[in-house]
Amino acid sequence: MSDQNQHTIHALKVSCSNCSLRELCLPIGLNRDEMTQLDAVIRQSRRLKRGEYLFRSGEGFKSLFAVRTGFFKTSVASQDGREQVTGFLMSGELMGLDGISSNVHGCDAIALEDSEVCELPFNRMESLGRDIPSLQHHFFRLMSREIVRDQNVMLLLGNMKAEERLAAFLLNLSQRLSTRGFAANDFILRMSREEIGSFLGLKLETVSRTLSKFQQQGWLSVDHKHIQLIKADALKDLIAGCTHANGV
Repeated sequence: MSDQNQHTIHALKVSCSNCSLRELCLPIGLNRDEMTQLDAVIRQSRRLKRGEYLFRSGEGFKSLFAVRTGFFKTSVASQDGREQVTGFLMSGELMGLDGISSNVHGCDAIALEDSEVCELPFNRMESLGRDIPSLQHHFFRLMSREIVRDQNVMLLLGNMKAEERLAAFLLNLSQRLSTRGFAANDFILRMSREEIGSFLGLKLETVSRTLSKFQQQGWLSVDHKHIQLIKADALKDLIAGCTHANGV
């Protein structure tokens, strides 16, 4: 290994080989040498304050970003200038895949709370992928997952009623948090009701009214942004036959 790569490894505050999230955002089964190669490519983690932009629509694409801690939203400006939220991302998930095809980011990525990301320079990751086939295959899987997610969002917006959309959204958050070792049925919403509405194609009033209805039915408890799912099975029954909440 070159002296430059060794220096890079020692300069890292957090490396992939000892990161608790590596099984979420990187392929399982890399050997020690392959992890060392990967550690040499990952750039030092970057911290962002709430409301800070990680990248903006129209910026040149150079890197992918793995969310280490915190929560992000991605959004685009609609034709009338309003913000359209296109996704919410949490620890272990990758941002920036939209920039690969055109070398330009197609959306804004904004921290919803104080967050930290690891930067993956794409050119170097691409070169490394040729040497480590499992890494390349993993990125193909990530791209496929994004395609499936987009398809499920289209299904969500096209076929579901307001109550079904919100139920699917809450169940999806619950499942993703559970995968990361957090409580599945007791969590804080990092996004506003307005942002949820933008993502789901619903008005702010509809989101608030539907949450209140779910609470009246005893399905969940709502205290500002604190959500407790009391009868998750009732939410699952509501969307049965529409789509799989895990894919939203």
